[in-house]
Amino acid sequence: MDEILNEEIGIALETKRWLYIPLGILIFMCMGTVYSWSVFRSPVEESLNISATQSGLPYMVFLLFYALLMPVASGFINDYGPRLVTMLGGVLVGLGWFLSSFVTSVNQLIITYGVIAGAGVGIAYGAPMVVAARWFPDKRGLAVGLTLGGFGISPVITAPLSRWLIDSYGLFQTFRILGIAFTIIVIILALPLRFPKDESEIEYDKLESEKKKKAINFTAKDMIKNKAFYGLWICFSIGTLTGLTIIGISSPVAQEIINLDAQIASLMVALFAIFNAAGRPIFGTITDNFGAKRAAILSFSLIILSSVLMLNNQEGSMVLYIISFSVLWLSSGGWLAIAPAATAALFGNKHYTKNYGIVFLAYGIGAISGNLIAGNLRDMLGSYIYTFYPIIILAGLGIIAAVFLLKMPQETIE
Repeated sequence: MDEILNEEIGIALETKRWLYIPLGILIFMCMGTVYSWSVFRSPVEESLNISATQSGLPYMVFLLFYALLMPVASGFINDYGPRLVTMLGGVLVGLGWFLSSFVTSVNQLIITYGVIAGAGVGIAYGAPMVVAARWFPDKRGLAVGLTLGGFGISPVITAPLSRWLIDSYGLFQTFRILGIAFTIIVIILALPLRFPKDESEIEYDKLESEKKKKAINFTAKDMIKNKAFYGLWICFSIGTLTGLTIIGISSPVAQEIINLDAQIASLMVALFAIFNAAGRPIFGTITDNFGAKRAAILSFSLIILSSVLMLNNQEGSMVLYIISFSVLWLSSGGWLAIAPAATAALFGNKHYTKNYGIVFLAYGIGAISGNLIAGNLRDMLGSYIYTFYPIIILAGLGIIAAVFLLKMPQETIE
């Protein structure tokens, strides 16, 4: 009787913890609308009469503040709980989008969209991710990858939706509609979020393998003394730089190089987002089973291959464009799963929230660098095609960094 009861309790708890995954996915889908920015670039340029480099600035600042606020907010998740932190971030995200509907210059858009909405995502980002990690100590890479998949898959819905809203109501009314919607949705979805009270809420047999592993509990101070941290930080920076660059130019490349119309280009972004989302659980599982080094090498190799294909593409060759960008979004999306899973594997779980916050600063560096490279190359040379040359070089450097630096620490700190 006891065995049957324990089995039923185990099934109930197993079902319960899986409910946090779709909640996190939906929250990240709202916040991940930033990945649809390529759909907004041309309308923003036309409405505010600005250049390609300038239209990328709100996107760049958004990603910067997202990266800067994530480690700051991570310190409050344990103190105030994931529910409150997610709600606060969601309100700021919605407010930023809403206020963007009133701007008259790119500088104002940088403040409303870049600073306010970006800070909101940075504040809310860590909470659903840490909830998934806490409830799935046995499948951390998979659980975090699935949850973060919402961020990557967001353009599947938000890119064509934004395009339709812009065509139907105009750019600024679209900002207003999305701002109101995101605020309401995130607040409602955040209500059930919580951490497990203790290990009794997670099946013990799933924890046994974790308990048997040698304890690795690096503090942030210890972590930054280890070369594995710098290997991960460099690789994450490069993975972010290449990924966010590709995401930001996907729609313009389709229109300017492949000669697709704006509507088809937005649908292509939606298609690529599926691959971006799929890359997170795929590379999260690869990291769990084969280690961060192999996952990094695979990601960078695919980025190089896809970039070479794109450089050999011609106007009107839609097939090569779809193949290249699908693989690029897949590989780049994987870094949002490789980095958190590798942080836990290399430096332990005890200080995971703060440690990953520091690692995540690499995201901000990649965001700034990538956007500046793409925009300036487009303005100077007249085409986004030249962006793929630095991407190939950087991905090659990423492979070198992974091979020589991305290794398990030789000494563990208990």
